[in-house]
Amino acid sequence: MHSGRLREGVALGALTMVLLASPALAQQQSRTRPAPAVQAAEAPVVLDQITVEGEGEAGRPLVAGPTTTRTTREQLDRQQVQSVTDLANRVEAGISFNRQNNSINIRGLDGARVLTTIDGIRQPFLTDTRVDRSSTNAFDFDALSTLDLLRGGSGSATVGSGALGGVLAVRTLDPKDLIRGDRNFGALAKTGFDSTDEAWFGSAAVAARLQQTYFLLQGSFRNGGEIDNRGKVNSIGATRTEPNPVDFNQYGFLGKIHHYVDEVHRFGLTAELFKREDKIQTLTSTVSPTGNFRPGSYEQGEDVERKRVSLSYDFKLPGAFIDEAHATLYWQNVKRNALVNAWRYTSIVGPYVRDNQNEQDAYGFNGHIVKNFNTGMFSHGITLGTELRMTELEQYSKGIDNCPPRPAGGAPFTGAFTTCNNLHTNQADQPKIDGRAVGFYLHDEIGMLDNRLRVTPGVRFDWYEETPQNTPAYTNGGSAPVGLPPSSSDSAWSPRVRLEYDILKNAPYVKDVTAFAQWSKGFRAPTASELYGRFGGVGTYLRIGDPTLRPETSNGIDVGLRFGDKAFGGSVTYFHTDYRNFIDTIQIQAPGGLYPQGGIQGPQNVARAEIQGFEANLQYAFAPNWLARGSFAYTRGKNKDNDTFLNSIPPMQGIIAIAYGTERWGAEVSTKLAAARDDVAATTGTAQGFKAPGYAIFNASAWWKPMPQIADLEFQIGVYNIFDRKYFDAVNVPTGVLAQARDYYSEPGRTVKATMKYQF
Repeated sequence: MHSGRLREGVALGALTMVLLASPALAQQQSRTRPAPAVQAAEAPVVLDQITVEGEGEAGRPLVAGPTTTRTTREQLDRQQVQSVTDLANRVEAGISFNRQNNSINIRGLDGARVLTTIDGIRQPFLTDTRVDRSSTNAFDFDALSTLDLLRGGSGSATVGSGALGGVLAVRTLDPKDLIRGDRNFGALAKTGFDSTDEAWFGSAAVAARLQQTYFLLQGSFRNGGEIDNRGKVNSIGATRTEPNPVDFNQYGFLGKIHHYVDEVHRFGLTAELFKREDKIQTLTSTVSPTGNFRPGSYEQGEDVERKRVSLSYDFKLPGAFIDEAHATLYWQNVKRNALVNAWRYTSIVGPYVRDNQNEQDAYGFNGHIVKNFNTGMFSHGITLGTELRMTELEQYSKGIDNCPPRPAGGAPFTGAFTTCNNLHTNQADQPKIDGRAVGFYLHDEIGMLDNRLRVTPGVRFDWYEETPQNTPAYTNGGSAPVGLPPSSSDSAWSPRVRLEYDILKNAPYVKDVTAFAQWSKGFRAPTASELYGRFGGVGTYLRIGDPTLRPETSNGIDVGLRFGDKAFGGSVTYFHTDYRNFIDTIQIQAPGGLYPQGGIQGPQNVARAEIQGFEANLQYAFAPNWLARGSFAYTRGKNKDNDTFLNSIPPMQGIIAIAYGTERWGAEVSTKLAAARDDVAATTGTAQGFKAPGYAIFNASAWWKPMPQIADLEFQIGVYNIFDRKYFDAVNVPTGVLAQARDYYSEPGRTVKATMKYQF
């Protein structure tokens, strides 16, 4: 019965979406739509994705632009978004979250080529030669106030290295986000269940005001298991398609104090802690019933922890010598531990324990000023800023096994202990690295023709240096390094020119139409593991870094239109970007000699790449209390060195949704559509990149406020992938030969999420 009702709802929503696609009907609706009714409909159902400038937030100008979309706290709650995957499936087409390396994919790039910032503080992409997984998702979505997604490399001109594909810039809750009107106290509590990973979650935040000082304390937790998929084979080994059993615990704390000297000056103190612990019972190809590692004797884990303390200052007084000034001084510690606790049954019988830790301490200062003024018939909006950063990065792998001491002279093990040649532990795979970085940027938005035409030239200069430090854990490692590698230092200019022209202002059917075009260059500095990683040993293989690597660079354009407002509006964008000096791992020496198992591998600047595509989003309040919205993305990328496709490019995707809402209740039906991805390149030997079939998944959600006049209490339930469709996120599947049967990499089937929220 319930399935039938859901199908009826989906059919009704699909029919309405088809009708909305008719230009004649859209024009007729626009002509007959009374303005007061539209305004009344906006409050419960507005899902505005258009960036609005001028809010004066710290770091706001750094990611603002025509290719940036904003998702507010209200929209995150309405769409039940608690991860980047949720955001990609319900709000933003064309992005993905790659769970293989824990990074967001924007315009076909991920890993260290996409930058994540939290309150303007950059998050490091920590990987090493053992583990190609980072921790850029080490934050809690329930602690966020807004989320800005910048597509493309134009962000390099303000935020610097790492923004080749784009920027995910999130801002945490402020006390004023909870305190309403002239009240002195505010609170928000939320709890729920998500069948995607069988997780119970909850969060609570309180804020108070004492004269001119505001306080906020927020905490959250999430406990659950493995992410569901459509695999049905519960076997042991490579034929298994069900996910490995997982048990995880996640929690976070956020505290803020804001003191307003007056309406102009604000000082702030922020402390933040995020931690997640995953325990995985491995039942896949690593184990077998009669092998060296057996079911129940091989447990993996991953612990991620991020701590931050920051001081901030914000100044805003339009018309003064400086209109705005924002500064942040911070310390941040990010640590990731990859764990193994196992027992060997055949070779070197006994315990096998590993704890591979990667930890970075960062000390930094971010600041910028804004000044607006006129010179004759031109207006100017100057943004001048800097980023200063020092880092200390250290990697160490400790472990336990039953291997005897290495033979005299460092010779390889032989006989019964030959396997010990592959057990590289209790060592550092790279030296301790001290990093320094300096960045300066200047932009001027020049307005002409009563500000209908705006030209914004700007540039950022960056310099960085990575200096290895001698430690016994590195110099005595099994890879037998000879001395310290040299420092790596380089600099880069990241210019950007943006042109905007208001074709229409306050038109009858479309409020505003603005054409834009921008050209930008960007860069991405090599990571520490790419520069200095060294893992392996004589008798096995060797993976080495290259301290002479050059930064990756981008050179791209964006051209498009922005139009309308919350009632009817959207944007369309065409982009084309060329990339140089892509860092790729190559085979430096074939297997044989001292390294018979895998030879020598290492990174090298080898590839030239090209990525182009088309993006669009639209929203239309076509009747009182009704809203339709859509998001579309098409991306195509090629390696220009060998004319092959890039395997990180997602297929063409779209999201279409229709929603109805009043002050007391509302509902939405949506669909996520993706074309097949057949354009893939060979990886190793005859192995190809993953070819993913196309799919369409349908979602439905509803919310209810039982007593809006008495209490802001809200219940919400969502059913996602209603028809239990088996589908694959192409960029979330490993390239090359798959270690497991195909369905192991499928995405979740039908899932349900229920939440309860109370605010006062």
